[in-house]
Amino acid sequence: MEWIDPISILLLFVLTVMFFMKSEKFWYRRFREDFPPGPTPLPIIGNLHIMDLKRPYRTMLELSKKYGPVVSIQMGCQKMVVLSGYKMVKEALVNQADAFAERPKIPVFEDTSKGYGVTYSHGKNWKVMRRFALTTLRDFGMGKRAIEDRIVEESRFLIKDIESQKGKPFEITTIMNAAVANIIASIIFGERFDYKDPVFLRLLNLISETLRLIGSPSVTVTDLPSLLLYTLVFSKYVLALEVINTHWSSFRDFFVCLFFLQEKSDTNGYFHNDNLISLVNNLFTAGTDTTSTTLRWGLLLMTKYPKVQTKVQEEIARVIGSAQPRTEHRTQMPYVDAVVHEIQRFANILPMGLPHETTEDVTLKGYFIPKGTYVIPLLASVLQDESQWETPDTFNPEHFLDSEGKFVKKEAFMPFSAGRRMCAGETLAKMELFLFFTSLLQRFTFHPPPGVTRTALDLTPAIGLITTPEPYKICAEPRS
Repeated sequence: MEWIDPISILLLFVLTVMFFMKSEKFWYRRFREDFPPGPTPLPIIGNLHIMDLKRPYRTMLELSKKYGPVVSIQMGCQKMVVLSGYKMVKEALVNQADAFAERPKIPVFEDTSKGYGVTYSHGKNWKVMRRFALTTLRDFGMGKRAIEDRIVEESRFLIKDIESQKGKPFEITTIMNAAVANIIASIIFGERFDYKDPVFLRLLNLISETLRLIGSPSVTVTDLPSLLLYTLVFSKYVLALEVINTHWSSFRDFFVCLFFLQEKSDTNGYFHNDNLISLVNNLFTAGTDTTSTTLRWGLLLMTKYPKVQTKVQEEIARVIGSAQPRTEHRTQMPYVDAVVHEIQRFANILPMGLPHETTEDVTLKGYFIPKGTYVIPLLASVLQDESQWETPDTFNPEHFLDSEGKFVKKEAFMPFSAGRRMCAGETLAKMELFLFFTSLLQRFTFHPPPGVTRTALDLTPAIGLITTPEPYKICAEPRS
């Protein structure tokens, strides 16, 4: 048999692929002329060649300036519509909430969670699990004095750990993650974990690493799965089983709720272990990294802007003195409340939100968006909307204060997203942010490490699904 040149085989393969790609049906389906405008995609890569793959939301912000608040892009084989600005995101997620209420089926999540849980579940399963999560969290104290007491107790453990650093530089990520995770752990398992518990720390590390990888270019803007991501997500899933099995007796209250709800005919069949484990994973992930990351941004910003930190401490001293901070104090502390809100706005920890999918054909700003379209509500464009914020690119607590220094609510404040899929734990997160932040600023003044100037503190976010600050060290000086 005559030997065939490998280069000839490769050339033949490339030519064959190019031939098939000339067919529109092979590459992407035909879209109507009134489909949203956007940059022309290239074969195979779509618009990847123009994207900032480390921070794709920045490219999307630039595209919205050129094409308007409704833009189409193509990431690999995936056609997407990006919504920008407060008015457009609100129109879609709030005014036309039902039409934008689905999640797209992303391979890595479909293969690991099988569509169970609440974050990336679909249809009736999502409705049942979301209702169950909200009901159960409320029953277990979310928004009530019981959960407030748990946050207050946990803040004492956190303060004690920071005091043990004795003013020396330390990296706060691990203990902050642990403190926040203990709140959701106390709800789910009925107990807290020690900050040095190896299983607990392993779970937190896997959650953080998974979120970092989910935000990597291969997953964020394409439908190409990452083998490493699959491994880590699966490891987190298995570890959840380990934690659940270890704490089975304290987990029984959740099963009591499940057993009760199983008796309802309209939800029968949805309450099983796979859904429960995925829900626990969702609660831990959503209830840990987002709040912890916001608090870490808060301490970094207080370190960088000492005048703001001083004003926060002065209001704390004036309103509550050395007493234990409580949620009832928030209305009496407009500046602290404004600072916490501005931290969330400026940190912009989920700039692209979580993706949505249209449940029906819909028209938006005169453009036709067919059923099943992958939609990105660009939350960064809402939190940085020049028509809504005086200085959108700078940290400015005055965004939430009127001329008399009173707190002002802003409709464009959407860090928890909006509509049907907005964060189920918003109430809990707000309580945690206020109580943890106020307790820490009451007890400590935060400084850069020796030899580091405040101007040198970097506010450039790390790469990932959640825009965390780059690892940093701070010094916590106890206040008398």
